[in-house]
Amino acid sequence: MDAELLAALDSTMEVQELGRSAVLRQAAGEYLARQRRSEIREGYQRAYGDRAGLGEELTGWEDEGFWPSD
Repeated sequence: MDAELLAALDSTMEVQELGRSAVLRQAAGEYLARQRRSEIREGYQRAYGDRAGLGEELTGWEDEGFWPSD
């Protein structure tokens, strides 16, 4: 990190109270959690998106299922 960014970080109340390492650990953890949520969301979009279908091995079976009557 460049000196200007570190100086700005060090001037915050949270860094002064908790320390730079603690704040950077928290920021890294939040970043990784956000990335993981994004990966999960993208996976759901791939799996259940408009063009996903049932996959090549199940082509032609889309209309074979039915809901039983109550």
